[in-house]
Amino acid sequence: MAPPAQNNSRVTHIALIGNSLPRKCGIATYTTDTFQALRMRYPGLKVDVYAMDDHPDRYQYPPEVVRAIPQDQRMAYLDAARAIEASGAQAVWLQHEYGIFGGSAGEYILALLDRTTLPLIATLHTVLEQPDSAQRAVMDALLRRAAKIIVMAERGREILVEVYGANPEAIAVIPHGVPDRDFADPDLFKPRFGWSGRRVILTFGLLSPGKGIGTVIRAMPAVVAENPDALYVVLGATHPNLVAHEGEKCRDELQALARDLGVAANVSFIDKFVEHDELIDYLQAADLYVTPYLNPAQITSGTLSYAVGVGKAVISTPFAHATEILADGHGVLIDFKDSDGFARAINALLRSDAERDALSRRAYARGRTMIWSRLAETAMATIEAIVGNRPKRLMSGAFRNMLPPNLAAVERMSDATGILQHAIHSVPDRRHGYCIDDNARALMLMTAIDNVDPEVRDRWMSVYASFVQYAWNPERRRFRNFMNYDRTWCEAEGSEDSNGRALWALGVTARDAGERKHRDWAQMLFDETASLALELGSVRSQAFAMLGAAAMLRVRPDHKLARAILERFPDEHLAMLDRARRPDWTWFEIVLAYDNARLPEATIHAGMTLGRDDLVQCGLETLDWMLVQQSAPDGRFRAVGTESFGRVYAKPLPFDQQPLEALATIEACAAAHSATGESRWVEAAFRAYQWYLGMNDLGLPLATSQDGGCFDGLMPAGVNRNQGAESILALQMANCAISRLSKQAAGMAEGSRAVA
Repeated sequence: MAPPAQNNSRVTHIALIGNSLPRKCGIATYTTDTFQALRMRYPGLKVDVYAMDDHPDRYQYPPEVVRAIPQDQRMAYLDAARAIEASGAQAVWLQHEYGIFGGSAGEYILALLDRTTLPLIATLHTVLEQPDSAQRAVMDALLRRAAKIIVMAERGREILVEVYGANPEAIAVIPHGVPDRDFADPDLFKPRFGWSGRRVILTFGLLSPGKGIGTVIRAMPAVVAENPDALYVVLGATHPNLVAHEGEKCRDELQALARDLGVAANVSFIDKFVEHDELIDYLQAADLYVTPYLNPAQITSGTLSYAVGVGKAVISTPFAHATEILADGHGVLIDFKDSDGFARAINALLRSDAERDALSRRAYARGRTMIWSRLAETAMATIEAIVGNRPKRLMSGAFRNMLPPNLAAVERMSDATGILQHAIHSVPDRRHGYCIDDNARALMLMTAIDNVDPEVRDRWMSVYASFVQYAWNPERRRFRNFMNYDRTWCEAEGSEDSNGRALWALGVTARDAGERKHRDWAQMLFDETASLALELGSVRSQAFAMLGAAAMLRVRPDHKLARAILERFPDEHLAMLDRARRPDWTWFEIVLAYDNARLPEATIHAGMTLGRDDLVQCGLETLDWMLVQQSAPDGRFRAVGTESFGRVYAKPLPFDQQPLEALATIEACAAAHSATGESRWVEAAFRAYQWYLGMNDLGLPLATSQDGGCFDGLMPAGVNRNQGAESILALQMANCAISRLSKQAAGMAEGSRAVA
């Protein structure tokens, strides 16, 4: 037995996902054996087992199982992902088999993997040459996600490359682990099972029709004729799924076959699930081991591996795994369903003790290369490599890359009606039409972007303004939000947020538009519509309206309606803060949601406009708190993920991160800098801005700098490669905001030097 190894590597903690004993199946045995091998070989390694659970509350799992995942409850997979992410594990090792995960072809496991940032290795217990569409989709996704794939036979590698187009360098062939037992004389173990004086032929495993047991039973009359003391032992319970559907029909039919052939006394069925140590004793008591399986494509057989591992003379059908492990004289191969061939091979080996012993010792020698400690060592080397190859993050306070504003992607998403909502990758998706949220943002972008041809600016401002204008429904005194591609409205009035954003865009356009015609239009429509703000009940929609009102007051300080809006809500927000506040919670609500930084931004602007220092201080305090929530341990910006929304007094979860959150933070920090002149707000804004360029949890850029595009979000396993209007506009507005803030900060610094 190999001695324990000192775990001096960078890997000290992994998550192991599979089934686990006491669940009765091969994957449970394999996962448990893998855990034991890792624990024995690397005593300092922490291994958390996450067990897939087909019958919640049925099993009494051992302490190493830190969580059972009900296989048909999708939310349980997401909860497990969060637990893995928070556990400190450095990598995930998945045992994959189609039948143990929920969803179509086990797709639920992808939801878990998609919400962890950790590198993944996956052991494939089945590799299908002819998958159906669902199985193919799951395997393709798994191959994309995994840093390394493990198969147990070379044929598995060939299928992955030929059928799935996998990268050969990403595939490792690591044989099924086997126990580390001494080579032993079967006669020493036979008395324990009442087999003294018998020639024992053994098959082990969960009983099912595909095991081909009938092939050997049909061989037994010829075997018994030459070896009356021969005993064929079929060891194992019927597969639980088979029992659930048809009871013991399979076992009953095989027993009836033995009776009909007159060999019932020479065939013994042991109907139980055998634990590890007892199984090895059974194997060592056998003279021959047979695997008459019927599926040529089977690339993994734990029972065959175990038999070879303890040095059994094996007779098998030529399924994929058997042809590899028994090659070069390490076993005997017989055609599928060839009962006569099995009878001849069994009789030949029982006839010659010397030949049987030589074959057994050759098998044992091969098995020594497959013992569990070897598997643990090879797998750990693989895990260390994928953890070690993760790119290091670049953090620097002096990192000041900025992208110039670029309208190319905005124009790509726009037509004569407005800007379309969604895209499939970079191609606009007309099925979802338009919304006022995005057109309001696009209108604000056109007032902020510099160095644009005047004709281009005028054309697009007119398009986006026209959309906002047409969205106004005077009968309801509300803006509509969603429009179909055929320009029909989906609703009579939009959400409170969409109405608040429309007022915000009108106020900003009235203040910042370069052409008077656009400023006059915006003021006119604001005057007509802004009274709706006083009826808004959502704190965010109120904040959006406050931002619009503050902008309007910069243009017309005597604007009574804008002032009424700005004076109406701040005290309500202060009261909300007082009610929600806790020692570790300085926020207006008891939950986090979207566009969080807009709340302190609106409060700061209200304070500066109304001359109320208490509001400015409230905005700075809550923004400070939010920046802490949006900071990773190494200081990079981490947007509050959408999975965090609505969790009462809970720390934010990291995914899925949206581009809009970074923009809101940048503009809130710009407001804080205007109020205080403190450089720390500039630093915080740049940290949020660099998120677009790759300074984030995954080290992946969301901005496509060549065309002004932006991916839709940062997921645990990568970016969402769609590029919708919201994301593109967020990036381009961030480009404008960070450029404006940088110039403002430089101007303040220059002024300070001049005074000095």
